[in-house]
Amino acid sequence: MGNYIALNGGGWTEDYITQNARRLKGQRHPPERWIAKCVCASVQHRPLALKMDRERGESEDNLDYSVANVEKALHQLYYDPNIDNKNLAQKWLMQAQVSPQAWQFSWALLSPNKVPEIQYFGASALHIKISRYWSDIPSDQYETLKSQLFNQIACFASGSKIVLTRLCVALASLALNMMPERWPNAVGDMVKMFQTESSDVDGKARCMALLELLTVLPEEFQTSRLPQYRKGEVRNALAQESGAVFPLLQQLLQTDSPVFISQKALKCFSSWVQLDVPLLDCECLMQASFTSLHNAELFDTAVEALVNAISQPDAQRFLTILLNLADSAAIREMGEHRYVNTLLKLIPQVLQLQEQLRQAVQNGDMETSHGICRIAVALGENHSRALLEQVEHWQTFLALVNMIMFCTGIPGHYPVNETTSSLTLTFWYTLQDDIMSFEAEKQVVYLQVYRPVYFQLVDVLLHKAQFPSDEEYSSWSSDEKEQFRIYRVDISDTLMYVYEMLGAELLSNLYDKLGRLLTDTEQASSWQHIEACLYGFQSIAETNDVNYSDVIPGLIGLIPRINISNVQLADTVMFTIGALAEWLADHPVMINSVLPLVLHALGNAELSISSVSTLKKICRECKYDLPPYAANIVAVSQEVLMKQIHKTSQCMWLMQALGFLLSALQVEEILRNLHSLISPYIQQLEKLADEPPNPSNKLAIIHILGLLSNLFTTLDISHHDDEPEGTEAKKKPTLQGPNPVVVVLQQVFQLIQKVLSKWLNDAQVVEAVCAIFEKSVKTLLDDFAPMIPQLSEMLGQMYSTIPQASALELTRQLVHIFANDPTHFVPVKALFLLVTSVTLSIFQQGPRDHPDIVDSFMQLLAQALKRKPDLFLAENCDVKALFQCGVISLKFPEAPTVKATCAFFSELLPRCREVQPIGLVVHENGKLLLQAILEAIGGQAPRSLMDHFADILFALNKHCFTYLSIWLKEVMQQQNFPSSRLTQGQKETFSQQILRDRVNKRRVKDIVKEFTLLCRGLHGTEYAAEY
Repeated sequence: MGNYIALNGGGWTEDYITQNARRLKGQRHPPERWIAKCVCASVQHRPLALKMDRERGESEDNLDYSVANVEKALHQLYYDPNIDNKNLAQKWLMQAQVSPQAWQFSWALLSPNKVPEIQYFGASALHIKISRYWSDIPSDQYETLKSQLFNQIACFASGSKIVLTRLCVALASLALNMMPERWPNAVGDMVKMFQTESSDVDGKARCMALLELLTVLPEEFQTSRLPQYRKGEVRNALAQESGAVFPLLQQLLQTDSPVFISQKALKCFSSWVQLDVPLLDCECLMQASFTSLHNAELFDTAVEALVNAISQPDAQRFLTILLNLADSAAIREMGEHRYVNTLLKLIPQVLQLQEQLRQAVQNGDMETSHGICRIAVALGENHSRALLEQVEHWQTFLALVNMIMFCTGIPGHYPVNETTSSLTLTFWYTLQDDIMSFEAEKQVVYLQVYRPVYFQLVDVLLHKAQFPSDEEYSSWSSDEKEQFRIYRVDISDTLMYVYEMLGAELLSNLYDKLGRLLTDTEQASSWQHIEACLYGFQSIAETNDVNYSDVIPGLIGLIPRINISNVQLADTVMFTIGALAEWLADHPVMINSVLPLVLHALGNAELSISSVSTLKKICRECKYDLPPYAANIVAVSQEVLMKQIHKTSQCMWLMQALGFLLSALQVEEILRNLHSLISPYIQQLEKLADEPPNPSNKLAIIHILGLLSNLFTTLDISHHDDEPEGTEAKKKPTLQGPNPVVVVLQQVFQLIQKVLSKWLNDAQVVEAVCAIFEKSVKTLLDDFAPMIPQLSEMLGQMYSTIPQASALELTRQLVHIFANDPTHFVPVKALFLLVTSVTLSIFQQGPRDHPDIVDSFMQLLAQALKRKPDLFLAENCDVKALFQCGVISLKFPEAPTVKATCAFFSELLPRCREVQPIGLVVHENGKLLLQAILEAIGGQAPRSLMDHFADILFALNKHCFTYLSIWLKEVMQQQNFPSSRLTQGQKETFSQQILRDRVNKRRVKDIVKEFTLLCRGLHGTEYAAEY
């Protein structure tokens, strides 16, 4: 015990950090944090950089990594105003830190007469060499290296903190690599080493140095890249050595230590508890941490330590493993008893914080209330099941639950007055899950206790969801309003989850509450109370089936009685109606109670999103019951569209809503309403088509075309897959003659051609035109057939004049739907061959400036191969040219283009036998394809695309095995192909592995990933581990 006190002994005249800061004052050196940041930046990706330089022939032996040169480079990195010079210096320093000479210059750079940024670089170099190149260190040098690091840490105990920390990290890395065989009592040795009296370093400095070393040791373990088997060994060794650390920390926290030492001891404890240390072993230090909560300077650190100790998931898992390995039931029972006892001791200590919590809330001390809440939630959330099972202590746990309830309902509005309540929401999920996971008999008992708690929770959450007064809310920043919106979404999710436990009774309670608020004649209710109650209904109805609830009819009846005098309340009314759209579909008699409210809200720009989205939901879910209201809906919608009340996106939603509505009408009514609805836009479009192109006209044209596209997206009278059961008796449209959408498209076709004639150079207008037809064909499918001849002709003319990707996308849709239809095969085939010919000419001129066209073209070819491979049998289809275009496209830098090209080849190769021209081309040119794939794997393409290249290799192996075996042998004979880093043996191994796997595609992908790492010089590096 005396040694522990000795560590803490010795007077300090000044904090060593202050001393260091003063020493640097007047020198033109950057602040220490900035130093650490700069040097850390300079050591990123060192192994890769060095390997790259070695491959370029720049031998590190020819580079002069002397102390003087390193210092010059550091000076250049920090102070040279030229960014290019800084980059050169950083690159050189990256190589220096991984060079063999680093073992020499790093110690010299730690000389006391150097400035901290130079010393820091030396310490970082040592850490890099130890952590990443441990295998290069001779085993007979381990002890010498250990001794040198101890000496340096002792020297810097009163020096620069960032250098001290880096040296501690280096020694920690050394210890992790030596444990447990070569340094079995590493932690104990560290403690003893710093307990030794030293005339050069005072006790407090030695104590702080030891605490720093003990703190970084577990942190270094968490980030180390030890092999998995070694990681388990070292973790167990460290967990056992906690017995050498915890008594020291306990002594420092229980004695009258300076605040900075107590704070460091708490941080050290916080670091160690993340090493599978059982909760019961932390009991004494947790008690000391609870005591530290009453010291304002230690509060934050103590909170962090307690939360980490309580929350550490491995603590309970580690105990479970030990119990399972125990030889007898008695030992297992004793272990469980100790664990539960520790938990039960923690609860009173947490409950004792309630007075401090209330005081903090009363004084507006958000930091303190936040910290105490974190501790209570950590205990409840991580150990609720174990505590629930202690039936004889149910009142103790219920007291903790009520404390967390207080935190949930903490006074004030989130996030302006408080930030604590949001921390508690996940606890209520966890507690509910644990309760509902018990067997039925136990569950009944727990529900008797906790159902009232959850009903109280609902009241608390609805109160917290209330908006502040209009005046206060207007003073909030946009960021605060957004945080409050997200907070309300979290509350909504919690209410939705709670409904699974409370069921129909929760809806009844909400209905009774809303009824009292709306019918109380003595005291007028604030809109905030009404809005919050409705928000509760909305939260539940959005995601739960409330169709069988007996309170929804009453709720629908109450909604028209709400005095809507506020935008937030009106929004919630709208969203609540929208959430009940499915219920309205089953109870159509109630539609008339709420539809007028929605149509009225359409005219309010402030309610744009809520009113339009609600109308869209009603039109989608209730469309077969809306014909009586159709004329009114169309009229109101048309009016707000003409007045331009809504933004573009809401206008598009509104047209989608009208598409759903019209789908349920008779064809004659559809045509009549379509004429009324779109005639003004057609007239406007005709006027715009006659005017010379200008930016304002362009926006208007795109807007009108967008409205038509969205209308046709949902106007579907032939497919009723979404029909609810029991709608057979409802009146459905009878299709006689062409589809109404086709009728309209045929009527406006010449006008669209006229618009195109003036705007063909504008990709956005062309895209908007193509979108009309693309969305229509996706919706109508076979009903779109009458449009095929004229649309194919127009598309061909468009693409021949000015090729654009949107035209290819529309062509792909036509191929997908109509290529197998004999009636329409001729125009589709002609269109396919035309766009193919035009695109081939683009490749001849140079496709690099048109990655979007190449991407869409490859998708088109893949679709054609999938749907109608016969298209490639046409005489004027140059399969060889298409194959060569694909090889070129594989080398594009744009990932989407490469993915589309890989999909093309993955579809093409299986057709080798089926389509003779394809087979001939592949046999003649397959070697070029293989070479392009291997170049990409060798490093010319991003690693994220390797799975796609593996798909082509797999297809080649499966469908062209004989040729592939020959091609692989030939291309792998090339020197430095596909990478200069490969040996001939590695290339042969890869070839054999690929040829061997003709069935397992996943295995081929793994082989390619492994091979690309070898090609890039990354195999076995930390980058590979992250890949």
